[in-house]
Amino acid sequence: MEYFNITSKRFMWFMCVLGGLFAGLGLYTVYISRAWFYVSDDPAACLNCHIMASYYQDWNHSSHRAWTTCNDCHVPQDSLLSKYTLKAVDGLYHSAVFTVGAEPQVIRAREASSRVILENCLRCHKPLVTELVKMEDRYEDALQGRAATCWECHTQVPHTNISNLASAPGALVPFPASPVPEWLSNMTKQ
Repeated sequence: MEYFNITSKRFMWFMCVLGGLFAGLGLYTVYISRAWFYVSDDPAACLNCHIMASYYQDWNHSSHRAWTTCNDCHVPQDSLLSKYTLKAVDGLYHSAVFTVGAEPQVIRAREASSRVILENCLRCHKPLVTELVKMEDRYEDALQGRAATCWECHTQVPHTNISNLASAPGALVPFPASPVPEWLSNMTKQ
């Protein structure tokens, strides 16, 4: 029973090794996933997932590229807390889906994301949608599915109507460099 006594040196040593193992795996996960990259507004952060290549390419060739980044449309703009909360929730969801290989052939915004995207369309294009389209009156109807959202009519802005993951097989995008150190890559090639 000396081995399991919490005051024994063996138990303390075991706990230090176990704590170090978890800390090391946690730091390695942060490093390999480039977690710090997701805090930025750089659209290339989306390219950490190969599935986003065609969406990135479409945005990169759109008129929105000169004025917006992915975060301008896809995350709340009312506060830093809501922005990073949605980024964290979506990031964890995407990580889980891609880790188990359950990504859909066509990416569609979930309800919470659709609301944010619609709010951001209205935020940037407020004069147009309030004066000409009167979308302000139909905002809740659009969110409830009783009226058209912006992207139902504007299917090419800023992403084209991507029908599946193979829509742009030759997408030329700046994929990030591998986080695996060169010496380790060389070891695995031998």
